[in-house]
Amino acid sequence: MTEPADQSRIEADEARVALAGERWRARSRRVKLYRRVLPIIILVLAGGALTWTVFRTVMSGVERKASQSNEVRLDKPLFHGQDSQGRAFTVGAQGAIRDAATGQFRLVGPALKLNLGGRKVTELTAGGGTYNEQARTVTLGPDVKISDGGTGFVLTTPEAVVNTDTGVITGSKGVQGAGPLGTINASSYAIYDQGQRVVFDGQGDKKISGTINPSGSGG
Repeated sequence: MTEPADQSRIEADEARVALAGERWRARSRRVKLYRRVLPIIILVLAGGALTWTVFRTVMSGVERKASQSNEVRLDKPLFHGQDSQGRAFTVGAQGAIRDAATGQFRLVGPALKLNLGGRKVTELTAGGGTYNEQARTVTLGPDVKISDGGTGFVLTTPEAVVNTDTGVITGSKGVQGAGPLGTINASSYAIYDQGQRVVFDGQGDKKISGTINPSGSGG
């Protein structure tokens, strides 16, 4: 005859065995489910990645074509104009790209000439620049070289902004130069009357400040 204590142990063992069996069957069902689901998930992810790659490639091509369609490229363009006093100027370049959205020209190897009449021509060259025909400005830079016909100075500066309406040339990123009166090193400059008057200002270590006016007295 089985003792009550032995019967309890037997029932407990059977319960543990049944529980372990149920856990094993549940784990087996999960493994079978994973084996079915994981390949599908992998295929979905791979398909999504491939779709995204193709989509980005197509969109990049569309954006590139749209950008190109909005640009007009010109070889060796030459723009002619006059300032408010009727003095002529030309804006030339090795190449130019016109943005249809803004109407501005991005210049490659620009060369700008301001004609004072006779031999007094102020010439500017640079590595690049932008011609805003509507605003009547030409922004040149970097590596700007200014051969000033009015003063005889040759100036180098990182940037020059030319107002084609007034003929005034300005820059605030430093300037160096040499001419009949010696050398110059200043923080900013302004060239008025298409070279007939040049004003320099200095800050910090560049203390120079003055005006060159070859056609009259200057400060």
